[in-house]
Amino acid sequence: MIKFKDFIAEADPKVGTGKKPKGSGRRLYTDENPKDTVSIKFATPADARATVAKVKRIKKPYARKIQILTVGEQRAKVMGKTEVVSIFTKAKKVLKKQQEAKKEK
Repeated sequence: MIKFKDFIAEADPKVGTGKKPKGSGRRLYTDENPKDTVSIKFATPADARATVAKVKRIKKPYARKIQILTVGEQRAKVMGKTEVVSIFTKAKKVLKKQQEAKKEK
């Protein structure tokens, strides 16, 4: 006889949608690939500058870099850290200019 729990274990996707399948023991929004995760810090302006430097040197597509900076910008904005927000915003503008220059070549 097949148990319900056995059936659910087979239903779990190997690579994620980021969401927990119904009845599964996995948590919502699990990190399917922790090696690909880029940690960000935005508590102080120094942390924000370090994060921007990290994002500029990693080998990720342009869209991914913008996504990382946007997350930091939005989180800092909610926390009321205007100086940190401006650091992330300026970094996004610089990346955008670099991307446009790259496309023109």
